[in-house]
Amino acid sequence: MVGSRMVTRIGVPKEIKNHEYRVGLTPASVRELAADGHALLVQSGAGAEIGFSDEAYRAAGAEIAGTAEEVFAKADLIVKVKEPQPAECRRLRPDQVLFTYLHLAPDPEQARLLMESGCTAIAYETVTDRAGRLPLLAPMSEIAGRMAIQVGAVALQKSNGGSGILLGGVPGVLPGKVLVIGGGVVGANAARMAMGLGADVTIADRSMPRLAQLDDLFGPRLKTVYASADTLDRLVADSDLVVGAVLVPGAAAPKLVRRDQLAGMRRGSVLVDVAIDQGGCFETSHATTHSDPTYVVDGVVHYCVANMPGAVARTSTEALNHATLPFVQALAGKGWKRALAEDPHLLEGLNVHAGHLTYAAVADALGQPFTDPRDLVG
Repeated sequence: MVGSRMVTRIGVPKEIKNHEYRVGLTPASVRELAADGHALLVQSGAGAEIGFSDEAYRAAGAEIAGTAEEVFAKADLIVKVKEPQPAECRRLRPDQVLFTYLHLAPDPEQARLLMESGCTAIAYETVTDRAGRLPLLAPMSEIAGRMAIQVGAVALQKSNGGSGILLGGVPGVLPGKVLVIGGGVVGANAARMAMGLGADVTIADRSMPRLAQLDDLFGPRLKTVYASADTLDRLVADSDLVVGAVLVPGAAAPKLVRRDQLAGMRRGSVLVDVAIDQGGCFETSHATTHSDPTYVVDGVVHYCVANMPGAVARTSTEALNHATLPFVQALAGKGWKRALAEDPHLLEGLNVHAGHLTYAAVADALGQPFTDPRDLVG
């Protein structure tokens, strides 16, 4: 303890999810935390795949650990990117804080393991800001929205099982039709990219104020519609590429496209489910990986990679760190309890503590008791 500021051992393990090359802290973030007086322990090779060498971390003030076991054994605060895999969950202990994406609502096994560990787990995706937005989810949502069009355009190529449509068309040939379901951060960024390619783009949402904002932002090039069931039936059938971009914070995503609707789509059309981290918003969705990203149901190509931004890991890591670093500094400098007590928006990130589920939407989705996080921080 230095004055009113704690000195914390912060651990950064290498991500082990399939094709996940992002890293919890960049050397620049390590430098800031080391300057605050904290001890940094980074697993060897944690950032090597995206150009952050062990030497760069040492120069920033970190100690390099040979194994993940060493990181988990020595650190008070674990900073990651993706949800902990079972082996990582079993390394957590009751006096430890985990700060990362969790996406617990569709993942009862992870929730069970985190509860059994006794740790305090704070989820990036449910931390809020004063406007009710999700500042730690936003940078990855921006990237995933833009990537959705990129990967969708590739999946539409005939050699990849698609219908052979070029989204932008060419002179004399109409452009492809893109439907984006959900007008939030993901949806707006998907629409921007699709229009940039010259596609015929429609966004469907149930918020009229949001549709008005999008209309003002993009003008007549973007079509906006209210997402009634009848409208979605018609538009899904008429689209070459459908992007699922609906989010209910912390909760399982609603199923907005049913399997019977696939029969009305053209063979080789593509669905990109950006909501797959939260269980997916298409009835036929199941999580895939960058190694095997697509599958076909009833002639429709599905892209459902659960860590889409991991494909552009350098950009994603830097964007994520810009958002997470102030919260890491608060947790490390004040301790989790004081940091959450003083910041109700960070408190919204608390999902698991000492065997209890502390986020209502997660507890509801998993059918488990809910413990009010405010009771834990006084």
